[in-house]
Amino acid sequence: MKIKLLAFILCSTVFFAQNIQNNPTSNHGNKFEQLGTILPTPNIYRTGSGAPGQGYWQNRADYDITAYLDEDKRNLKGSETVTYYNNSPDDLEYLWLQLDENEQSSMKNAGYQDESFIPKRANSDDLKTTDLPAKNNGYGVNLEKVTDASGKALPYIVNKTMMRIDLPKILKKGEKFTFKIDWNYNIPNRIEMGGRGGYEFFPEDGNDLYTITQWYPRMCVYSDFKGWQHNQFTGRGEFALAFGDFKVSMNVPADHIVASTGSGKNFDQVLTSAQLARWKQAQTASEPIEIVTLEEAKNAEKKKSKERKIWKFEADNVRDFAWTSSRKFIWDGMKVIIPENKNEVMAMSLYPKEAYNLYRKFSTKVIAHTIKTYSEYTIPYPYPVAQSIEAANGMEYPMICFNYGRTEKDGTYSEGIKNGMIGVIIHEVGHNFFPMIINSDERQWSWMDEGLNTFVEYLTEEKWDNKFPSRRGPAHTIVDYMKLPKDQLEPIMTNSENIIQFGPNAYSKPATGLNILRETIVGRDLFDKAFKTYSKRWAFKHPEPADFFRSMNDASAENLDWFWRGWFYGIDPVDIAIDKVTVVKPEFGAVPQNREFIYTIDAPMQNEFVDISKIRNKEDKSISFYTDKDKETQDFYWRYNRGQEKVDAKKEYRIKVDNLQEVPQKEKSKLENIYAYQIDFVNKGGLVMPIILEFTFEDGTKLNDKSSAQIWRKNEKQVSKTYYFDKKLKSIQLDPMRETADIDTSNNFWGEIPEPSSKFQVFKQKHEGASRGAANGKVNPMQAAGKKN
Repeated sequence: MKIKLLAFILCSTVFFAQNIQNNPTSNHGNKFEQLGTILPTPNIYRTGSGAPGQGYWQNRADYDITAYLDEDKRNLKGSETVTYYNNSPDDLEYLWLQLDENEQSSMKNAGYQDESFIPKRANSDDLKTTDLPAKNNGYGVNLEKVTDASGKALPYIVNKTMMRIDLPKILKKGEKFTFKIDWNYNIPNRIEMGGRGGYEFFPEDGNDLYTITQWYPRMCVYSDFKGWQHNQFTGRGEFALAFGDFKVSMNVPADHIVASTGSGKNFDQVLTSAQLARWKQAQTASEPIEIVTLEEAKNAEKKKSKERKIWKFEADNVRDFAWTSSRKFIWDGMKVIIPENKNEVMAMSLYPKEAYNLYRKFSTKVIAHTIKTYSEYTIPYPYPVAQSIEAANGMEYPMICFNYGRTEKDGTYSEGIKNGMIGVIIHEVGHNFFPMIINSDERQWSWMDEGLNTFVEYLTEEKWDNKFPSRRGPAHTIVDYMKLPKDQLEPIMTNSENIIQFGPNAYSKPATGLNILRETIVGRDLFDKAFKTYSKRWAFKHPEPADFFRSMNDASAENLDWFWRGWFYGIDPVDIAIDKVTVVKPEFGAVPQNREFIYTIDAPMQNEFVDISKIRNKEDKSISFYTDKDKETQDFYWRYNRGQEKVDAKKEYRIKVDNLQEVPQKEKSKLENIYAYQIDFVNKGGLVMPIILEFTFEDGTKLNDKSSAQIWRKNEKQVSKTYYFDKKLKSIQLDPMRETADIDTSNNFWGEIPEPSSKFQVFKQKHEGASRGAANGKVNPMQAAGKKN
């Protein structure tokens, strides 16, 4: 019965379909073309599947460093021994290192200036005479000595924030080279000068809080895809670094508390007996234990010891090393077990008294939640330590990060400050995975670091609190950015230094795109598996964008090149509109038994034009053809349509359809209630997306449907879709959950406008209604042709 009913509807609506079909001309852009011409060619180092190839390699650098913090002079003096391993197939004549502290120098910085204008209101700083030439401000790295392992001087040259060491002989594949550098620099006030490392001065108690970052000469990455990554450090594009093992000792004032990348190796020598006992207790605690208490920190603030202590730390297989030092620190910690690998991690927080009421309640627990959640979506957290340091700003390094989160002077705080602190801790702790472990090139591609991390941050925030006010990740939160004029937009695939709208471009848009993929395009199960596959493949390696794109395609069996092309390489927004809805009550009648369908062929069924292939095939003696007898006896179509020597230019053919009977009255009554709805969609924004619809019927029931983005593959500007319903439609809503980042929802509705649910919605609806015009009021969905609302 279903077959008969389907055949009946199809026969009775042929005329309807033929008459309202738009029949647009072919409209192909390049939205569904493959990325093959854009992505680098796969090779033995990086495969077409997105996985590392059989020839993949990466170089390595091990460090042994001693540091001396002079609090009175606010100067850091360091000495390092670096062992560099050449695992590449290339011969190396020289090595490049990063001197990032030179960015604070007025003489040795990268020289990436921005344009400047006369201020509308000038202050005293603006009215200072411009120094020409620039005067030395006293900051930047001072190189004292560069030698080989035996102490012999090595030739070197400094180019702004980069340093080249010329090797005494070629460093071949499989060889290593050890060298030593002594240096010092004046520590900048990072609150006044900006930047990631430096000191913060607390005038009320006269103490400093030091964040020591980008503090030692660090090896550049030498890779198969770029060679030396020695783009200058301008303060924005972050770091491309090689993995290695670190041994670091810090000589600091005796009343300072130090935390760093890695594990402490001599706590028994630098902590009091009470603090050491609490440290041991925290290693088995399921709630944060104060290792250094609030009272101990307050007492230390009042005295400034002239004695010194040396703290020692070690870290294996990390790409960087950072540390912090202050007598102001409270320190708490607890044990966290990562379910996926049973790794026991010390989650710890250090913070001044100004942050106590917030950090003591939340920080360490947020760290634990973060490393557990990220482990679920990427790889199990592999390190022994994860730390958050309250330092009035946010920045990340292996196993340690710096965040904000201070209360008012009376210890109170707002919900906004609390959520902001939780969000930044999740984000910065999450950077342990992107890019500290999945080690992308931040100097070139900020989004591979910030965007991927922001996406998992969003998932982690949601698991922390279902009502967490996430600003980056949900599709609707990127709309304002996507609405900007195109001369203010740029592709995600833009070099870090050249991005204008850095926050939306590097953080929000890639995170939102991944969330749209997960929720709307691919689905959670497939997406999560693919994302985890990428993370596993490139943990402790150097991935590039092509490795990510290819891995996601490969592990999901979804060809997502259209999405990477549109969302990552393009600037078009999503704006899909319901342009028109045509409603028809199809006519029908009984189909008698043995009815003949007559159709006419307007031209011969043989090709009129004999192309070059046919000519060559005829001339090729190795190709045999059917004989006339073969055709007569075996070829059904030849016998009935091409059997005569001459084929009429126009000929009628008759086909009998047997066993179609009169439609029973019961089925006829069902058909009488069927209406056909052809919905015409227009792609106004340019970026293709799935078409998601919610149908509301006059009886109050709802149905939902989703067409994949592939519906646009043959016409990227306009498509139509027809539905048949046996009850009357009241309205059609496009993208009802705002999951595609559509920038104009005023053209996403057809039918009877629902009553607003709040004063804000009344206000919004009035303004949207004015823009749509008075004609877009209530529409009878049963009319023969209707415009969208």
